[in-house]
Amino acid sequence: MPTLNKLGTVKDDGPRTSPLTRLRIALTVFFALDGFIFAGWVVRIPAVKEQTGASASTLGLALLGVSAGAVITMMLTGRLCRRFGSHPVTVAGGVLMALSVALPPLTHSALTLGLVLLVFGAAYGGINVAMNSAAVDLVAALRRPVMPSFHAAFSLGGMLGAGLGGLVAGHLSPTRHLLALTLVGLLVTAAAGPALLRHEAPTAGAKRGRPTAGVDHGRARGGSETAPEASAGPGPVRGLRRLVFVFGLIALCTAYGEGALADWGALHLKEDLHARPGLAAAGYSCFALAMTIGRISGTTLLERLGRTRTLVFGGATGAAGMLLGSLAPTAWAALLGFAVTGLGLANIFPVAVERAGALAGPTGVAAASTLGYGGMLLGPPMIGFMADWFSLPVALTSVAVLAGVAALIGFATRRSAVT
Repeated sequence: MPTLNKLGTVKDDGPRTSPLTRLRIALTVFFALDGFIFAGWVVRIPAVKEQTGASASTLGLALLGVSAGAVITMMLTGRLCRRFGSHPVTVAGGVLMALSVALPPLTHSALTLGLVLLVFGAAYGGINVAMNSAAVDLVAALRRPVMPSFHAAFSLGGMLGAGLGGLVAGHLSPTRHLLALTLVGLLVTAAAGPALLRHEAPTAGAKRGRPTAGVDHGRARGGSETAPEASAGPGPVRGLRRLVFVFGLIALCTAYGEGALADWGALHLKEDLHARPGLAAAGYSCFALAMTIGRISGTTLLERLGRTRTLVFGGATGAAGMLLGSLAPTAWAALLGFAVTGLGLANIFPVAVERAGALAGPTGVAAASTLGYGGMLLGPPMIGFMADWFSLPVALTSVAVLAGVAALIGFATRRSAVT
């Protein structure tokens, strides 16, 4: 009889855990697809610039369409997720992003390019908020800090998209290349979307029967603390909004560094440290690869250290790495600094977005994502202004300063995050 009871228990547990596993796989696929499509578009920007005949300044204005579309849509997507659910909105975002990426090479002026990039940016911002909201719900249901694994999939997808894009750039026109991305996006969405549409977003207690969205697993492993939403009145609600804003600031501080390194890292290596073109181009690759490795190991790190320590140590490591990367006397030392920076910043953005979502649902994800994306947009022009005023190495130290600020904010809010 005990054997029968054990067998019965195993049989009963399967249906409860299997849907969560399928949801995790499907969401991981969407994160990877997002990075893959966006990177595929980025590598064809030079060809699209040549096709439209845009100058550097007019191209810059046209590219703001991506940013404007994303920022405008992010807050709206939070409301759509509350009304229709994050899973259907994620699937719809995947379809729209796949379709819209084929539009830029069809344009022949900077104005029309900017208009179609508004659509592409809207799709990009929408799917990011929706899938992060879905991931927040799944993290709470699984009671494991697996958020970094989703962002690792995004990074891997981006590296794959950029790599393949570089390989086919000399053989396929931008129109054919981006149309191929459309087909890939629609096929992947058709394959992974049904798993999301068949299942509603799990609740925080779906796996063990207790709400845990507000628990810092590094400090309350036993699940004795419940989500802050459970007893929130008008005062606590205002406090939660402030805390969501704080986590958004943490996301901004770290995304600032990612945007700055993407646009200025290679130039620093080439002009300040006299690196060869190939070595200079490897700067951002080192950063991105290290960030991917850091996110792959992020779940284990969070389980061992907890969210607060991960934020603090990550910010401090990123600051130290960027000081080395910006002030190093040799290119190889700078590359090492870029890699250390990637490891340090890897899990801060996912943790900040997950915390904001646990506190305020899709609206929290939208707010933190908008601030974080704003930081990524703010980084490159701010670095440029400071480089004119001082020098590029000094300007890049601002990345270290903001990484340190993120660490300080994480430490200062260590008690608020779990009460």
